[in-house]
Amino acid sequence: MGTKAGDPLKIFFFPLMSPGHMIPMLDIAKLFCRRGVSATIVTTPGNEPLLRTSIDRANSTYHHPLIHLLLLPFPPSVHHLLPSGSENLGSMSASDHVDFFIAIDALRGPLAELLGAHRPDCLVSDSIFPWTADAAFALGIPRLVFHGHGAFPLCVHRSLQLHNPHAGVSSDSEPFAVEGLPDHIQMTRSEISPIFCQPDFLRIIAEAEEKSFGVVVNTFYKLEPAYAELYRKPPGPRAWFVGPVSLSDKDDADRGGRLHPDHHRWLSWLNSKAENSVVYVCFGSLCELSGKQLREIALGLAASGQPFFWVVREKGDVAGEDWLPEGLEERGMVVIGWAPQVVVLNHPAVGGFVTHCGWNSTLEGVAAGVPMVTWPLWYEQFVNEKLLTEVVGIGVRVRRGGGGRSWVVTREEVAAAVAAVMGGGEEAEGRRRRAMEYAVAARAAVEEGGSSYQDIGRLLAELAAARAARGGEKGP
Repeated sequence: MGTKAGDPLKIFFFPLMSPGHMIPMLDIAKLFCRRGVSATIVTTPGNEPLLRTSIDRANSTYHHPLIHLLLLPFPPSVHHLLPSGSENLGSMSASDHVDFFIAIDALRGPLAELLGAHRPDCLVSDSIFPWTADAAFALGIPRLVFHGHGAFPLCVHRSLQLHNPHAGVSSDSEPFAVEGLPDHIQMTRSEISPIFCQPDFLRIIAEAEEKSFGVVVNTFYKLEPAYAELYRKPPGPRAWFVGPVSLSDKDDADRGGRLHPDHHRWLSWLNSKAENSVVYVCFGSLCELSGKQLREIALGLAASGQPFFWVVREKGDVAGEDWLPEGLEERGMVVIGWAPQVVVLNHPAVGGFVTHCGWNSTLEGVAAGVPMVTWPLWYEQFVNEKLLTEVVGIGVRVRRGGGGRSWVVTREEVAAAVAAVMGGGEEAEGRRRRAMEYAVAARAAVEEGGSSYQDIGRLLAELAAARAARGGEKGP
């Protein structure tokens, strides 16, 4: 399909089929559309219901090029690998993830055909899909990498990959220093993402990044300036910091993706609470907790004396175990399944956030100006915890020792961490003040003239120039 001078840039987005990747990718598409880009989300038919409402609402609200949705079906040969027909990590158990990624690999050919048919000016794809770099490169289409992390975890992971310091320690709990960082950061083997057990795959991801146009990062400069500079310092990749992308919507119906039938009941409950009195608790769309751990959380929240708004993952967490003490729901709001996190975090009643430290949740908490109780479970979450607790100083660790996912955190530890974040005193006030300062900086970054706004402009100008160079048309 040909492109004429003056046509809007056509950018395709291919996110990992998981809420934590699809939501920020859609938010980036919205931000780009407001700058005159024609954006298309590519996903599988089973994920259309998760995106269609938000896309339709965006298209009816903004007077910009439309966001399109292209569906890429799984080949019949891998249907047996999709548990109960599910096509999203958020609706399946962790034990099904390996089969799902094998099924995703079967989309290589169909995606290459789709790109060849539509010839977009750019492909934004997940880093975990390194094969998309070859498909784009073969067609002369610039590819942007989306990692889903911030600059700090990207720098930490690059250091771990380059220096392999964890190879020299004798146990999973022995600390080691992460080399080459502006701050003295220590980790243990138990805190390292499982992906570091797959060095060959990490090498393939790095090679794919070298073939790519650059990296788009959901962060803002003032949150982690030293790491923003370090990450894109040569020989690092070209990178554009475009976040927090959760601020792409100002309307409650858009923030968080959709309205729930209980939306108004939840807001009414929050409206009845005093300012900064409620602790919000959520462990994301993928993390699974045992019934025993859920009960310790429940009893810890009760012991803290704070009203709470607690979202419990429907799949895996709540099945078959008696974890909810009688009478607990009288002290707080327990939501099974999903709630509009960005809306809840920005409610005046919410004064603290118990989080698994996924990057989206981390950045949403920062943008809301809410100090956090940090409770990482896997992937890069332990690294994000160190950013919150050791670098920017707005988090309190729930764990008194080390420990991985299997370590049950006690009710006493839960209550103590909540009290530290929600209580008074100089330390708690300092965390609240810093959290609000970062929230102000986050909003300034995405406004016209802000650092993220300017990075988007620079990126789109470079993509337009690259298109002009390929097609011989005049650049911007």
